[in-house]
Amino acid sequence: MKHFVQKLTDILVKKEKIPADEAEDLKKAFEKSENDQFDDFLLAEGLVQEPDLLEALSDYFRVPSFDVTGHFFDAHQIHMFPKDFLLRNGVIPLEVDENIMVVVASEPEKSGLESSLRDFVSYDITFYVGIRRDITDAVKEFYDESLSQEPQDIDMREERRQEKDLGSLEKDIEEFPVEEEEE
Repeated sequence: MKHFVQKLTDILVKKEKIPADEAEDLKKAFEKSENDQFDDFLLAEGLVQEPDLLEALSDYFRVPSFDVTGHFFDAHQIHMFPKDFLLRNGVIPLEVDENIMVVVASEPEKSGLESSLRDFVSYDITFYVGIRRDITDAVKEFYDESLSQEPQDIDMREERRQEKDLGSLEKDIEEFPVEEEEE
């Protein structure tokens, strides 16, 4: 982790996104913080903007970067992987082109990541780098229900039951018309 923090800080200084004289203090502040992800720390403290961080991560990992925020992902591709696997590894499938799957990962060089992905799919894997918190938010969006949303199957079953009850009632009325009594 120290190597990553040092190298990413160096890249951000070189790109003039962080002042060189603040780099050491920044690393010390991260070590003292409760945040275990350096990229999250930088964003949470407002030290860099997301596009600048993505550019630096791309330079560090030597792969293209991709901002997953607001992207419409293919639900089928996401559901090829268990939710906990995607969250634990900070990955999300971006697209499939013939026999190649492009995956956005917060740590594309993570040991064993590519082989772990191949446990679920048989595609060749190409990596882009993304910001972990954005990746996990996107994964959760596909797997978690909205708190205000009614489960669709319950809603539909209830509607069908009510329609059936109403249809049955209408049928009974047609078969047994009510005769009014004369006074």
